[in-house]
Amino acid sequence: LSRLEQNGMLHALQVLIENAIGKSKQLLKANNEVVPVSAYDAFDSLVGLALIEPAELGQWDAVIGLRNRIVHEYMNIVSQKQYTFITDFLCKPITL
Repeated sequence: LSRLEQNGMLHALQVLIENAIGKSKQLLKANNEVVPVSAYDAFDSLVGLALIEPAELGQWDAVIGLRNRIVHEYMNIVSQKQYTFITDFLCKPITL
């Protein structure tokens, strides 16, 4: 895959995982449960309600960790681009 295709695939995977996290929180809400901020806690609560199997929890933790790594890598890329954009502007001489 090209770099562009890899980035597209990672973004699609990130969105897919975020949808699963959203669904986990909707399931909790539908069951009148407290909806935690943490995705890890949301899936842990689903185990407590027997909506997912305890054996699946490790897989969900890994999936959430993957999503977090994807997001933070994108943040590093964006931050570097922003840094370069700003420093390029600042390094240009002022001409009248």
